[in-house]
Amino acid sequence: MTISSAAATLGLILFPMAMIYAGLMDLVTLKIRNVLVVAIGVGWLALAPLAGFTFFELGSSAAVAGGVFFVTFIFFALGWIGGGDAKLAAVTALWFQPHEALLYFTYAAFLGGILTLGIVQLRTGILPMVLYRVPWIAQLHEAKAGVPYGAAMAPAALIVFSDTAWVAHAAF
Repeated sequence: MTISSAAATLGLILFPMAMIYAGLMDLVTLKIRNVLVVAIGVGWLALAPLAGFTFFELGSSAAVAGGVFFVTFIFFALGWIGGGDAKLAAVTALWFQPHEALLYFTYAAFLGGILTLGIVQLRTGILPMVLYRVPWIAQLHEAKAGVPYGAAMAPAALIVFSDTAWVAHAAF
């Protein structure tokens, strides 16, 4: 196994694990920790050059991530999304080429819409008493609570990631 294929294989393991963790943590705590966002970014920074991506591919991923950060920062400033969601969106975009990032955000928007509709439906009804004892469900039921959009971004990332150059560069 070459260094290139080993780095890509490691990326194939670590990125999905980090995204699953981010999605679940956002769902149950309504927070995406900065340490996780930094770890996802550092993971890309360490692994992508070793995995055999060209300078152009690295640059285009970084440019897209920068653009995503700019746009999502505006969304955050307007109160449309949370800060963790904005940072997660940008760092996730690093792992994709521009056309993959567009597909990722399309899936994230679709899954986010379904998630939002489900949470709105949850909030319109009375929660059974047994579910009030589950803190994260009770928190999601609160009308003033946000929507854990990371819980939609994570599966969107997994769907798109399975068909990226990371898979082609890995040793199977």
